[in-house]
Amino acid sequence: MFNLLIKILIFFCDFIYFFIKFFKTKNKITFISRQSNKINKDFLLLKNDIELRYKDYEVKVLCKKLENGILNKIKYIFHMFKQMYHIATSKVVVLDAYCIPISILKHKKNLKVIQMWHALGAFKKFGYSVQDKQEGSSSKINNLMKMHKNYDYIFTSSDNCKPYFAEAFGYDESYLRVNPLPRLDLLKDNKYKKEKTKEILNKYPILKKKKNILYAPTFRIKGKNTVEKEQVNDISYINKLINRINFDEYNLIVKVHPLSNITIDDERIIKDNKFTTLDMLFISDYVITDYSAIVYEAAFLEKPLFFYAYDIDNYLNGREFYLDYEKDMPGIVTKNEDELIKAIEKNIYSLDMIRKFKNQNILKCSNYTKRITDFIISVAKGNNRKYILKKQFEEESN
Repeated sequence: MFNLLIKILIFFCDFIYFFIKFFKTKNKITFISRQSNKINKDFLLLKNDIELRYKDYEVKVLCKKLENGILNKIKYIFHMFKQMYHIATSKVVVLDAYCIPISILKHKKNLKVIQMWHALGAFKKFGYSVQDKQEGSSSKINNLMKMHKNYDYIFTSSDNCKPYFAEAFGYDESYLRVNPLPRLDLLKDNKYKKEKTKEILNKYPILKKKKNILYAPTFRIKGKNTVEKEQVNDISYINKLINRINFDEYNLIVKVHPLSNITIDDERIIKDNKFTTLDMLFISDYVITDYSAIVYEAAFLEKPLFFYAYDIDNYLNGREFYLDYEKDMPGIVTKNEDELIKAIEKNIYSLDMIRKFKNQNILKCSNYTKRITDFIISVAKGNNRKYILKKQFEEESN
């Protein structure tokens, strides 16, 4: 029954889209996300840069989460019609996740679609790499919804990550372009750093007095029958970590993933919801994570990294890695909170290892936003794939 409803919806969207495509294509770039209901930093940087340097192009940004609940899903279907209009009237569409209308519909021949995935780099498997696994979607749904179809270009952060992204999206590596995310420009921007640091310290004055540890665990997708039990288990391990910290010398900032339902009640920690994890990196002396992609931004800033992988065995059952996790992560990997905190207290980390990880996985560039903007406009102007490849090779060689 569910499959039939999906097929009917796709047929209906196809029918409506056939008429929408009669609208004239404009000099327009459309950005689409379902990661959040507000514009993210990457899209905002690109939008501002296009509007500043290419004034003859219109920019449209559509951000809406696909949330649980029948009413929310109905609202999202209506939002899809809005997406369809802007897709049909754009020269280029830029995504940061899977977009239903892009994949399921047949588009105008002059439309170009760029997948600029929301995570920087790739070490844990996603997309088609985890198909039919606990943390992935089913092959039946993927085929029905034509997951990740109709892309012309896919961005990745380095040549090293190309095969991972190609596998995850189900494309040949010829579709991959090395274009790290624009947000890296913010991490390099001293003015932005000073402003955010000031805002954070005004909000949390205690962060001025001690060394700061940022703990940013990833989101875990639980099995349907084990959610409550496994969340209790996660909280137990997180509490073990909290109880091991000497709060006379350290502050602990906990940034739980936005999709996580875990609630931690402890007056000793800073549970922040105002600032992004990215911004919190500026005031952090140490970063603890597990399988979160924040490792790339932290390595970019050359922050000491520590990996609290208390559930590594279970996690591997539901999701694998592209890398050798315990060998390739740029810092100590342990299940034991005592070992981890002792490493922090004794400053046991390798800056050389962090820099090596950074250089392997993030292309060095003077201006990431400009690089991507110029690429998007080149595509919008109809420059062919061979030309763009040549242009990017020349930029990387300079």
